Amino acid sequence: MTYDKENIFAKILKKEIPCESVFENEFILAFKDINPQAKTHILIIPKGEYLDLSDFLQKASALDISSFWKSVDEVLVILKLKDKGFQIKTHKGKEGGQEVFHFHLHLLSNN
Repeated sequence: MTYDKENIFAKILKKEIPCESVFENEFILAFKDINPQAKTHILIIPKGEYLDLSDFLQKASALDISSFWKSVDEVLVILKLKDKGFQIKTHKGKEGGQEVFHFHLHLLSNN
């Protein structure tokens, strides 16, 4: 499978589709899910073109990988979830429940 540059997350990154951003830097964009499954439901996407977690870990540079996870930690601080309960989920492939083929995390919390 090749990366679709017209997927919804690619369009959000290009500012063709609006989102309610909670954090953005040179590595990630974190925004509210339009169909939340918890009180807090944030989607966190890297700015590079990666299909899923495996693709990200294989193709991204060490700097991009570490900066991605440090940025996720920044989102947790901003949302005051660092010391509270939360879940981080990702999907791989249709069989794994992936609907948008751009690597993304779901950050969920009932706090």
